[in-house]
Amino acid sequence: MIQDETCRKRARHVVTEKKRTIKAVKFLKDDKMEEIGALMKASHLSLKNDYEVTGFELDTLAEAAWLHPGTIGSRMTGAGFGGCTISIVKEKQLASFIEETGSIYQEKTGIQASFYTAGIGGGARELTKEEV
Repeated sequence: MIQDETCRKRARHVVTEKKRTIKAVKFLKDDKMEEIGALMKASHLSLKNDYEVTGFELDTLAEAAWLHPGTIGSRMTGAGFGGCTISIVKEKQLASFIEETGSIYQEKTGIQASFYTAGIGGGARELTKEEV
């Protein structure tokens, strides 16, 4: 048993994050996006409470995202102590997500958030002559 509380929390994060990653593979194969969202939230909370690498701004942005009905999942991304979250949002609700999440974030932090959208493509494949 790890005696030092900080070390114990860090180890707990690593172990539970690995379990979440294994679950995520299965959920992605089974197209269970709501479950992926729950894993993302659990991951963020673990990064906040056990690994302690988030911060007020990151937590505020993730928490604002969780409030929006179009959000499937949201969590911090990157090395920590920075200012990025990644969110999976239902496409038809993307505009209201940006507006409402950004508004909550600015109200609570005084900072205007920047949003970058990306889609998911079909993956790597061989192109036809017509596509080249």
